[in-house]
Amino acid sequence: MSEVYASRRNRLRERCNASGSATALISRPANVRYLAGAAPRGAVLLLGRREDLLVCLDPPDDRPSEGRPDEALRVHCLRLPGGDPAVAAADLLVGEGGDSLAVEEHHLTVARHRELRSVAPGLRLADLGGAVEQLRVVKDEEEISCLRIGAEIADQALGELLESILVGRTERHLALELERRLVDHGADGPAFATSVATGPNSGRRGHRPTDRRVEEGDFLSVCLGASYRGYRCEIGRTFVIGTSPADWQIELYDLVFAAQRAGREALAPGAAFRDVDRAARQILDSAGHSEGLAALTGHGVGLEIEEDPQLSPAAMGKLDACVPVTVEPGVHIPGRGGVRIDDTLVVRPEADGGPELLTITTKELLAL
Repeated sequence: MSEVYASRRNRLRERCNASGSATALISRPANVRYLAGAAPRGAVLLLGRREDLLVCLDPPDDRPSEGRPDEALRVHCLRLPGGDPAVAAADLLVGEGGDSLAVEEHHLTVARHRELRSVAPGLRLADLGGAVEQLRVVKDEEEISCLRIGAEIADQALGELLESILVGRTERHLALELERRLVDHGADGPAFATSVATGPNSGRRGHRPTDRRVEEGDFLSVCLGASYRGYRCEIGRTFVIGTSPADWQIELYDLVFAAQRAGREALAPGAAFRDVDRAARQILDSAGHSEGLAALTGHGVGLEIEEDPQLSPAAMGKLDACVPVTVEPGVHIPGRGGVRIDDTLVVRPEADGGPELLTITTKELLAL
């Protein structure tokens, strides 16, 4: 993997050189991990003129889930209480004669920026912007493999839950059990806070589990994801508890399923972000559910659970091959509940079979 990380850093260095900065300071943890292989607590990455340096508070953890630093990097540990790796990196750069540094202004705090200014007053600071985030959008096959394994773990955890007795258990209890099962099957941990929503809570995006107990006839919507070697996937499904679905539940489920399918089918290299969103959204709009729809119907995933691209009405840009995204439309009817269906897929050209579905738990409306 050393050559992979070196290639990523070289691509970033080329961007920095083109904008007039010979060096760069990477502080956002996901970006550090992407370029260095690991992001120990508080670590920053300095792309130097002669060598690249990972500056840490403590020695890197050797656990696979935390990643391992690229062997080509020099690791500099501060081992000083209250030390700041970003400030130490700037100081080291000045000691080597550096006069300019590109920084991630969107991640640096005002206090940290002030400290950089004070320790290196002669250093010219420039904004790196979202250069690393842009590099991260298209994944290589090793990254996609990690996402694929994470999706398999999430599918397995969800499938086991569906085989257990659900009536009478609380949303909170079910969410905790799902997260335990993720770890049992090899995940680093949950990719995000697991959402379990029942009855009138179902269908809400990002619902935080409560002590409400599952009842017969409820919609049960679940959204979870596994983190595997730092890469995060997402799956969401909706079921009916105990009895055959009511007519209104079947109608609503079929509507959201049609919207989700339209969004999935719109995924292709060259497709505009807004067109994918429109494909799913217009089905829900035409059925009278425009009020309360989420601002987006999908997003990129990777080292963070919400990355670029954003699939929304105002999003600019087009999809590339090997970009993993979610497609996750949903409808929530206040007082009654609703439906969410959410998959993680990888954009592939038609010649390669079209979008690759990573989360394969059935989307049939099951009565549990």
